[in-house]
Amino acid sequence: MSRLVLINPNSSVHTTAAMVALAQREAGRIPVTGVSNAAAPALLTTPAEIATAAAGVIELGLAAAADGASALVIAAFGDPALDELRERVGIPVFGIAESAFHAAAGHGRRFAIATITPNAELLASFEQKAGRLGYAEQYAGAWVTPGHPAELVHSAEALDAALAEAVRQSAEQGGAEAVIIGGGPLTGSALRLQSRFDMPLIVPVAAATRDALAALNAG
Repeated sequence: MSRLVLINPNSSVHTTAAMVALAQREAGRIPVTGVSNAAAPALLTTPAEIATAAAGVIELGLAAAADGASALVIAAFGDPALDELRERVGIPVFGIAESAFHAAAGHGRRFAIATITPNAELLASFEQKAGRLGYAEQYAGAWVTPGHPAELVHSAEALDAALAEAVRQSAEQGGAEAVIIGGGPLTGSALRLQSRFDMPLIVPVAAATRDALAALNAG
């Protein structure tokens, strides 16, 4: 039987459980299991932290593939070790950022990212990813919430309010027609906020899970 493994590149088991629960709702009867990268911080907010997490992601991915996983989802918005794992395992591997970009850009939509991470280098990497994927003309940019990321993720009310404002600004200032809620730990907030907006809010974990299911069904 097919089995999907979600790799959380950070060490937060709470975040892993939340993302697995969402992925399982998308996957239906296909079981989803999650693993956390115990050697990484609980929140990845800089390119250096994401890069440092890559080794653990590769180790977890190789172990999951050897244990019979049918597909892997890397559930951090920086997609750490995505290309490396694709080269080293014989099963489909998806990154939540890459899948979210594809979903947001569908039908030629102009899209933006709302995120809690203010790191300039990381924000620049989003623009670079849009270009690599062929979406440079559709990418409207990233809008960042005020406040410290670690504090926001511990208050659902504050996180929702901050992200909602970032979404509004991306539409008003950037002309976004879809907005990616950029980060695995923001999954719950993305789901709660969708009813407040007419345009689609892209949930990266859900997008990657759907891509994984499509690959399994096709294969």
